[in-house]
Amino acid sequence: MRIEVIRPEELGEAELRRWRGLQASTPTLANPFLSPEFTLAVGRFRAGARVAVLSDGGGVAGFFPYERHVLGIGRPIGAGLTDCQGLIAPSDLEFDVRALLRACRLSVWEFDHLLAEQTAFAPYHAETRAEPVMDLREGFAAYADEARGRSPKTIKTVRYKERKLGREAGEVTYTFAETDPAELRRLMAWKSAQYRRTGRTDRFAEAWIVALAEHLHATGTGVLSVLRAGGRPVSAHLGLRTGSVMAGWFPAYDTEFAKYSPGMIGHLRMAEAAAEAGVTQIAMGRGGREYKDWLKNGEFPIAEGRVARASAAAGLHWVKGTPVRRARSAVLAHPALYARADRVLKTYARLRGHTGDAA
Repeated sequence: MRIEVIRPEELGEAELRRWRGLQASTPTLANPFLSPEFTLAVGRFRAGARVAVLSDGGGVAGFFPYERHVLGIGRPIGAGLTDCQGLIAPSDLEFDVRALLRACRLSVWEFDHLLAEQTAFAPYHAETRAEPVMDLREGFAAYADEARGRSPKTIKTVRYKERKLGREAGEVTYTFAETDPAELRRLMAWKSAQYRRTGRTDRFAEAWIVALAEHLHATGTGVLSVLRAGGRPVSAHLGLRTGSVMAGWFPAYDTEFAKYSPGMIGHLRMAEAAAEAGVTQIAMGRGGREYKDWLKNGEFPIAEGRVARASAAAGLHWVKGTPVRRARSAVLAHPALYARADRVLKTYARLRGHTGDAA
């Protein structure tokens, strides 16, 4: 196996065709986070973005997109923003994982949403989880019928709140692919407020993430959907789409309309519009939210872990990162712990806000 490391923008047309061909021929690789479009976009804003091109006697065998950080610490491309990671290659490709790291000049490669079926990395899994999806292959009507069977009250309640929203705030309309950049800026403002309100790190305080979202939206890989009542936006969602697969990314809503559950209304509207537009699957990302349990009708396994070569940097990385990762995974795996942690973060955010007001 020959391995050449290049920057994303150095990929040629033949390599891009091969990448897209691998995605098309292997359904589990079809996720937009594994697309060349996502890697190319991240490469515009992240200096450490790289792609290892794996070749054998038959030509290009696969692609390994990643980011290289200080001390040779490696992470998936767009780490922290992705819900699906891995090698873009045939599932039976055999290669030496540590040789791959050596070629990439990595002492460690850590992952948290790796496709668990990629067996070359299986010895390095710390744990596996299931990622929820909305399977729309049979169309939205079939999906909705199945959802009513799983949770009879959920869709009924959402539809009731949608009608109530229409009565009290004006006609409810939905745009599946909104092109106005002003609506994207509105979504990011809502999401930043949500991050602060719930004690989370504000992703959109990072200029490169704002630029990435704007670029993906402008180029069409990012699909911005907007729910309106009386012409006023009440919820929105920025997802990614490659072919027939969508990935959920940034949902948010106007808190003034919280009592109507505009996020849930928007998700059902999105599923309906997506199915009409030829989308057969919506990957919703890591679990931990009750609404995903209501909406999902399928899932696929992902893994968390790390691969390391013997080095001081790898040892330091283990000491600093492993206890935190284990604690986070334990919280995500148990709904009661997740709910408690969520309450603690929200309380902290409120207290911090009061302290700031006093200052």
